[in-house]
Amino acid sequence: MAKVLQVDSIHTYYGKSHILDGVSLNVSEGELVALLGRNGAGKSTTLRSIMGLTPPREGRIELFGKDMTGASAHRIAAAGVGYVPEGRRIFGHLSVHENLLVSRQTPGNWTIDSVYQLFPRLHERRTSKGGRLSGGEQEMLAIARALLLNPKLLILDEPSQGLAPIIVQEVMRTVGRMKQEGIAVLLVEQNVFGALELADRAYVLGEGRVLYDGSAAELRADTARMEQLAGVAHAAA
Repeated sequence: MAKVLQVDSIHTYYGKSHILDGVSLNVSEGELVALLGRNGAGKSTTLRSIMGLTPPREGRIELFGKDMTGASAHRIAAAGVGYVPEGRRIFGHLSVHENLLVSRQTPGNWTIDSVYQLFPRLHERRTSKGGRLSGGEQEMLAIARALLLNPKLLILDEPSQGLAPIIVQEVMRTVGRMKQEGIAVLLVEQNVFGALELADRAYVLGEGRVLYDGSAAELRADTARMEQLAGVAHAAA
């Protein structure tokens, strides 16, 4: 399978703080890859580096076979990357439908009608202001907006954060659906067991370095190692 994302030994800083210390990872076509680790391990910074929001000072980032190191977030999105950041960041003063209308839309299978079919609840709430939606509905809206790009790679940062368990299950089913649709997915997720159940491969970060790179199923089966690396004993990261 062709690589849609190749990250080679990136070093990213916030001011003088060295956050990512030589992180490397890759995602192939149609693959779901989980990026795990304890709080402060560098997971969100890795995603921000990939998206051009916090560019690395060293290393290389390739998307779809092209060097995109240092490219702007706009250019990276235009290349075919959908990004759902932590905190969702929808427009609270706009209705659900208006949030979808103002989103960047790229021709393809995902349209406003098709995301309404994927998320019937959004269709029911289409006239409601984004700020009045539940956390789960806001997450659905954030994913729907990213899908309208018809991305070849979807990057999700903590999609289940702060959601009730039953809503977490629904969101994770949606993430699994993305893989079934042939979209490559890079997933940062606090629900470690749920992420590993969906993922083909996993990376675990610790203090800005890759501590594990391998099979998601093997890591999920090794509870002791999972607890040691990701700080998880049950279903929380």
